[in-house]
Formats: sequence, C-alpha cells, structure tokens
Amino acid sequence: MRFALRFAALAAAAVLWALPARAQVTESLSSAAAVVTPKRPPLLGVMVDAGVPDGANASLVFRPLSRLRAHGGGGTNMIGTGVRVGATLLPFGSGPSATLEAGHYFDGDANGLARRFAGSTFSSPLLERIGYDYANAHLGLDFGSRRVVFYIHGGMSYIRATVHNLDSVVASTASDNGANGSTEVSVKGDPIVKAWVPSAKLGLIVYLW
Repeated sequence: MRFALRFAALAAAAVLWALPARAQVTESLSSAAAVVTPKRPPLLGVMVDAGVPDGANASLVFRPLSRLRAHGGGGTNMIGTGVRVGATLLPFGSGPSATLEAGHYFDGDANGLARRFAGSTFSSPLLERIGYDYANAHLGLDFGSRRVVFYIHGGMSYIRATVHNLDSVVASTASDNGANGSTEVSVKGDPIVKAWVPSAKLGLIVYLW
C-alpha cells in the first residue's frame, strides 16, 4: 500500500514537472510558426498606366496569389474611350513579369487631335470614326513594396481596325484629279487593317486591402 502511494506521488510530481516544459515547447513552436508563416499579399488595389496602343488607363487590380494578378478598367487614347482586361504573371512575386491583355477603343473623331499638328482647318473623313481592338504580349519589370508597385512593360501588340469613309475619300480624290464622268470609283465595304506593332507602357499600382 505504501509502495503504491509513493509511486502515485512520484508520478504526480513528474507530471507537474513536465507541464511547464511542455508549455514552453508549445509556445516556442507557436512562435516559430508565426515567424515562418508569410503574410498574405494584398488582395485589391488600383492601377494607372500610360502607353501605346493602350492610351491612358485606370483599372482595378485583383491579386489572388503573390505570383498572379488580374486587372480590368477603362481609359482614353485622346480620341475615344475604351476598355481593357489583362493578367500578369510574376514568377518570383516581383521583378520579371509577363503580361497578356486585350482591349477595345470605341469609335471617336480624331480630327480634333489631328488639327493640333496639321492646323485648325484640317479635316478628313477617314478620321471621323477611329476605333480599334488590340492585344498586348509584354515582358517587363515590376519594382516596389507590398503596397506600391511601379512597372515598365514592353513587347508586341496586335491591332485590328476598320477604315471608315474610304469610299468618299477615293471619290473625292478622283474628282480632284480630273476624272471624267465616265469614270466610276467605288469601295465595297469598309476595309479592315491588321498589324503587329511594338508597344510599351509605364504603370503604378497601389494596393488598398
């Protein structure tokens, strides 16, 4: 009986001695986990950028992963308004980046912009409706902190545009060149222009949350 009581007392003493040590180990592991666990990257932000053929754009940014962000917004090319969406891959979270984007600019009158360079009397039917679709394939560099990022991107862009009012321009040119009444010049449908062109832009992102 005495042996059992002594054994129980020794067991209780061992348990009481082990509890602080176990608590200390648990606290140390929790602290280590808190240090090792990385902070979640900011999720939402705003972006502004300017370039060619993008024009000037303002967008909302969604960053579900540290290596991936998506954006969507609108802007202007000094002729009309447009929309654009895209996604950027950052293999290392910052630094080198790869971006794919697609956008559209609605028809606008470019004569006002042309008059700044060609004079106040300049006007062309070809410039009355200027709009285009475009797609960007860019490589670049992204610099900054978790909250503020500056980037420079460049690459190639595919542009698709419809040329409006070409028939009236051709007829007017033929008339000015002295074509007689038996000469008839006609353009069936508005021609479509497609091209790959170099492109680049600068941008700034501010993450809000």
